[in-house]
Amino acid sequence: MNKKIIEFLKNQPILYAESDDAFWDDEHISKHMLAAHLDPDCDSASRKQAGIIASVNWISELCGGSEKKKLLDLGCGPGIYAELLAEKGFQVTGIDFSKRSINYAIDSSNKKHLNITYHYQNYLHINYDEEFDVAILIYCDFGVLSPENRSILLRKTYRALKPGGILILDAFNEPYVKSFEEIQNISYQPGGFWAAEPYALIQRNHYYRESRNTLEQYLVITENNCKCYNIWNQIYTQDMFAKEVTEAVFETVSFFDDVQGKEYTCLANTICGVFRKPGIETR
Repeated sequence: MNKKIIEFLKNQPILYAESDDAFWDDEHISKHMLAAHLDPDCDSASRKQAGIIASVNWISELCGGSEKKKLLDLGCGPGIYAELLAEKGFQVTGIDFSKRSINYAIDSSNKKHLNITYHYQNYLHINYDEEFDVAILIYCDFGVLSPENRSILLRKTYRALKPGGILILDAFNEPYVKSFEEIQNISYQPGGFWAAEPYALIQRNHYYRESRNTLEQYLVITENNCKCYNIWNQIYTQDMFAKEVTEAVFETVSFFDDVQGKEYTCLANTICGVFRKPGIETR
């Protein structure tokens, strides 16, 4: 374990080096993540409730109405967006790789008598064929994926959409870098987000300027264990974003500052792209 800590402190990880574990599915950590998702005034896991409602309204308007349109919610979490979209009239399928979140989403939709289909699944493994009118992956989760996995996801989403179907993605924009602080902190916790038992936490934030990637890295040291969690993200320009998605044969429709449809200014921390699968859907 000491060797692991020394190696951690000595070296910067290679781009998109994986975490030791899938923390979003950890029995302890997932409890805290679910609580953060469900807090309407917190934007550390999902956006604040007012912003979510504004996004759902905008997505519905963007789609020219939602009645009977099939929507694929990638990384749906506990179903916060999915439920609101279903109430708008979308036929929603939600995919997420957190068992706790999916179980919560299923239970919540059943209690509210909403006909939403949920799958506990890695969305890189979806296998649909021209089934959906709309697909969304929001909260800047696209840039969390490595370039190889982003390419896989775009290909699979392209196949999942009907001709003329749209894909809505958001990502971090260049101004975000100004608010990203490169740090190295050490702290002690008697128990908290990363572990139930006492732990030391070493956090390192690093910006990879050449590739425009951010890394938030956490080393969690308990009495009998040491785990490293890497949270990556890609910082985009408009041209980078358009090039990457259109290389997967999508057409660029438009860009916005956020997933609420604010006019694109290039000044916001986020950028939202709306892309279309070529062709006209036949009904």
